[in-house]
Amino acid sequence: MGVPFRIVLYAPDRARAEAAADAAWARIAALNAVMSDYDSDSELSRLAATAGSGQAVPLSEDLWRVLERAQALARRTDGAFDVTVGPAVILWRKARRDRALPNPARLARARAAIGWQHLELDARRRTARLRVPGMKLDLGGIAKGYAADEALKVLAKHGIHRALVSGGGDLAVSDPPPGKPGWRIEVAPPETAAAGPPRHVRLRRAGLATSGDLFQHVEIGGVRYSHIVDPRTGMGLTDQSQVTVIARDGMTADSLSTAVSVLGPERGLALADALDAGVFLVRRAGERWDAAENQRFRHWLER
Repeated sequence: MGVPFRIVLYAPDRARAEAAADAAWARIAALNAVMSDYDSDSELSRLAATAGSGQAVPLSEDLWRVLERAQALARRTDGAFDVTVGPAVILWRKARRDRALPNPARLARARAAIGWQHLELDARRRTARLRVPGMKLDLGGIAKGYAADEALKVLAKHGIHRALVSGGGDLAVSDPPPGKPGWRIEVAPPETAAAGPPRHVRLRRAGLATSGDLFQHVEIGGVRYSHIVDPRTGMGLTDQSQVTVIARDGMTADSLSTAVSVLGPERGLALADALDAGVFLVRRAGERWDAAENQRFRHWLER
């Protein structure tokens, strides 16, 4: 998954804390071996190697769950969230390193291999088929949240019910620290945004994820391109924005923060409302910054 993880937990004694944490770290490592697109031996990479072959590939329970959820959100957003965006993501990683736009011909080939409709899932057999040659899946907008959720489950099996697991800006929490109403998390707009001072939310049994181009972007020809790629165009987003989503679990928050970033304020807020998720969005509009949030986000704010 390519990001560092952190675990905070409360336990009755050191021995139980260490045993639980070790098991949670092992679970995260196992999921990385399944879902990393940086590892040529991962289950995800092996699936990509079959693209265009017509082969239906049996999936592990973990990869099945993530792809099933990803496809549901792809349908709901008409492809604004789409894990088949992998070919374009690879080109934009190189673009950030080289500080040069992707080659137009290569970008055209990448776009031809993108489309959630080309990822065929068979629920009865638990298989996946990549119909188009060159398809690659990128789970960067959903796998971190899933890993945080799964680590919390492992901790709970070890009797640890007050914990926070974070990975690359995404997190999931169980019950709050002793004597506290919730885990206190700072939600800060970009430093250059006139969206007010940082605010804090109090979370319990929820997930939170933040997406945007604050740290991962490249400027080419005077245009700032985000690391978030719009699957519908194959291009990095060019609007400066930061989106924070609070949802029932880490995987939902992770995927929704990416979807809202691509959809923009109006459709993004509507999607969050429909899925009972809180969202806080800051977006640059010319020389000013606009902020928007929904009622569900305000529910979590520290009083």
